[in-house]
Amino acid sequence: MKRLVIGTRGSALALAQVNLTEAALAKVLPELSTVRQIFITRGDQKLDLNLLVKGEGGGKGLFTRELEDVLTAGTIDVAVHSLKDLPGHNPQGLEIVAVLERAPTADVLVGKLPGGLDGLPQGARVGTSSIRRARQLAWLRPDLRIEEWRGNVPTRLRKLREREDVAATVLAEAGLRRLGYVMEDGRLKCEGGEFYAASLAEKLLPAIGQGAVALQARSDRPEVIEVLRAINHAPTMFAIRAEREVQRLLSGDCSLPVGVRSEIRGGVLVLHGVLFGQEGEAPRTALAEGAEPEAVARELVAQLR
Repeated sequence: MKRLVIGTRGSALALAQVNLTEAALAKVLPELSTVRQIFITRGDQKLDLNLLVKGEGGGKGLFTRELEDVLTAGTIDVAVHSLKDLPGHNPQGLEIVAVLERAPTADVLVGKLPGGLDGLPQGARVGTSSIRRARQLAWLRPDLRIEEWRGNVPTRLRKLREREDVAATVLAEAGLRRLGYVMEDGRLKCEGGEFYAASLAEKLLPAIGQGAVALQARSDRPEVIEVLRAINHAPTMFAIRAEREVQRLLSGDCSLPVGVRSEIRGGVLVLHGVLFGQEGEAPRTALAEGAEPEAVARELVAQLR
């Protein structure tokens, strides 16, 4: 195979992930040429959807369906996704054949005051479009006022700068780093100034697949699969097999209020999980470990249920 057609969204983060994919391919297959095709997904178009409200149009395929449709049609050879955006089930005939090495999975509280989550004043407003983040924040700090925020990373940072009544937002560390934002000495430097930045790694469990880039292809394209598997990062794939099985078993999508953190210790996979039910109820937490990812996932889900 001499030419690979890559499908992607047009956001800065999506294009940064394509850059990583192309760089990985160039290292192992320097003779391979790549072509990008950019598509607009429903999630990019429908910026008025409130993803914090069940039934408002979030969920399965919001940021991925259009890419999967053109992949199925053969318009592109591979779709590059943020893994956390993908539903638990691949459409028929498609599969995730490779993943890039995972970036840090932590969420980061980006705000106008030091002290992280504990430093936010009583009743502070926090902007996020993630149900998982919103439910975990509300459980840890019931006094906070969670406001639905849509948009890419630069847009959310601009909103934070412009909105005097909002104290902070929550963003993925992986996305911040891939976009070149500098985080040092508890601060995040960005266009127009800087904010305080505090890792929430010890407070919030990340989204399923957070920090991972997925390469999705048609199952009947062995030549494409062979190319992509040349850049697959095996430890990341080992972990996300379990995480996506958790997602599948819970019949979930990217809007499910579940958090999962994976650790690999000497060939053993350790999964930490949290699942929220009705608002006001205590979350269910679980811990499972083992050497077979899908079995670990089944154990975790059994505990969460």
